Amino acid sequence: MGQCYGKNVAVEDAGVGRKNGREMPPPANSSNGALPSVKNTPVHSSSNSPWPSPYPHAQSPLPAGIAPSPARSTPRRFFKRPFPPPSPAKHIKASLVKRLGPQKPKEGPIPEDGTEVERPLDKNFGYSKNFTSKYELGKEVGRGHFGHTCSARARKGELKGQLVAVKIIAKAKMTTAIAIEDVRREVKILRALSGHKNLVKFYDACEDANNVYIIMELCEGGELLDRILSRGGRYTEEDAKVIVVQILSVVAFCHLQGVVHRDLKPENFLFTSGAEDAPMKIIDFGLSDFIRPDDRLNDIVGSAYYVAPEVLHRSYSMEADIWSIGVITYILLCGSRPFWARTESGIFRAVLRADPNFDDAPWPAVSPEAKDFVKRLLIKDHRKRMTAAQALTHPWLRDEQHHIPLDILIYKLVKSYLRATPFKRAALKALSKSLSEDELLYLSSQFKLLEPNRDGRVSLENFKMALLRNATDAMKESRVLDILNSMESLSSRKMNFEEFCAAAISTYQLEALEGWEQIASKAFECFEVEGNRVISVEELAGEMNLGPSAHSVLHDWIRHSDGKLSFLGYTKFLHGVTLRSSNTRHH
Repeated sequence: MGQCYGKNVAVEDAGVGRKNGREMPPPANSSNGALPSVKNTPVHSSSNSPWPSPYPHAQSPLPAGIAPSPARSTPRRFFKRPFPPPSPAKHIKASLVKRLGPQKPKEGPIPEDGTEVERPLDKNFGYSKNFTSKYELGKEVGRGHFGHTCSARARKGELKGQLVAVKIIAKAKMTTAIAIEDVRREVKILRALSGHKNLVKFYDACEDANNVYIIMELCEGGELLDRILSRGGRYTEEDAKVIVVQILSVVAFCHLQGVVHRDLKPENFLFTSGAEDAPMKIIDFGLSDFIRPDDRLNDIVGSAYYVAPEVLHRSYSMEADIWSIGVITYILLCGSRPFWARTESGIFRAVLRADPNFDDAPWPAVSPEAKDFVKRLLIKDHRKRMTAAQALTHPWLRDEQHHIPLDILIYKLVKSYLRATPFKRAALKALSKSLSEDELLYLSSQFKLLEPNRDGRVSLENFKMALLRNATDAMKESRVLDILNSMESLSSRKMNFEEFCAAAISTYQLEALEGWEQIASKAFECFEVEGNRVISVEELAGEMNLGPSAHSVLHDWIRHSDGKLSFLGYTKFLHGVTLRSSNTRHH
């Protein structure tokens, strides 16, 4: 099937490896071959990755002399020729200095003028201090910027005699408060998350004067990245589905708990054994974070080739993980990255401006369902992307045996619906009546997870119990349950499946479908009959929380003949987004 390679993208960048349609030769100093990694902790070539995969590998498919990950990022073999490690982009450097501090300690005379001396960092984590008495370290399996990773055997306790993986993080490398907090948060997330078969098990955290030790499940089957390479660079569709379903399942679980991973890539999925059908585990929560339902994150973290556009715009949420899954799926199916360049700035320009290539081989031979699946994950507008739970119901992955997890998006959409005006609800109900079977399948699966009452309806109690059935300690930390407070109006009434469909659909996501125009037209016909009414510009502005400055725009949304919403007005009204929020989101 050939070697992995990178396709050119339509962006102007001197670092892109082609010129005038011809492949450029590698520079004279290109023997290194390391690829850029954009981590907030820290950016170096991936051979110095601060968060190495904490597991040994099965027999590596790589040639002799090339170390398997964790000592590399997505490999140089994804290019036909190796390239030199580029310098980080300037704005990323500024972010890293804030998180990591200067590379060398500040030098200078001791102040004698009474100025306050900077307080030393508190590197006491409060973890167990008896690591050496509990674990016997084995061989080193990885080395990164902050420390290294070893296998170990438990000396006593419930794990006595069992092999484990130990990530050893040097305290001397923690030169900023942010770096210390990263370690605290990683342990907190690992402790809080539990109960999913594709999630690495956390056992213990210890410390001494020099190091922090994170003890986890040992996965001996190697990385997904190594499996891709051993297959010549790509998977068959059927084999790729097995991988993607596992990734989506565990990511949907994390998102429901209010945890965003922020560094999804093939290196961070390990197989439990060397068997072909061994399950995968997601690892390395060093860049992960808790996020409340309506919050946005703004720090730039991740790995360059997998970073989502909104991360570069410094306003993102869980959808950024979905983009990364789209990149992984693209690689699985064709063996190349959808966005690449020699420099990090070039990669970012490609992510922001270029479209993935679906024309060159092997894409003509890939099924339309698979291509549609990848395209709906790699949409630059994060509002139009599928969630992980939705993706599991996509026609490409559809299988009655797949468990569809509860989707936190349902709660966000229902909350907005309950706060909407009767006119807006009528518009959404008309839209719900034009949905295809694919969209109804997803909504039906979510409605069943709420376990409707005997009368076929759901109340606030159903929404609450569905969350609690899936809750871990992480859900408390991210305050996901607070979303129920904003759904309080549902406590006095119930919702049948028809109204649930109206409440739980996203206009933005439907716009991403090829058949959106037909859906919208059918919905407008229904709205004309059941919900459209005479409305003034002032009333419409009030419905959408818009000021007088928007009145000139809204005139075009209302038909002069009868004073009702036109088709254009109906589709615009469905969004329900104020001009102020649109401008804020754009900035």
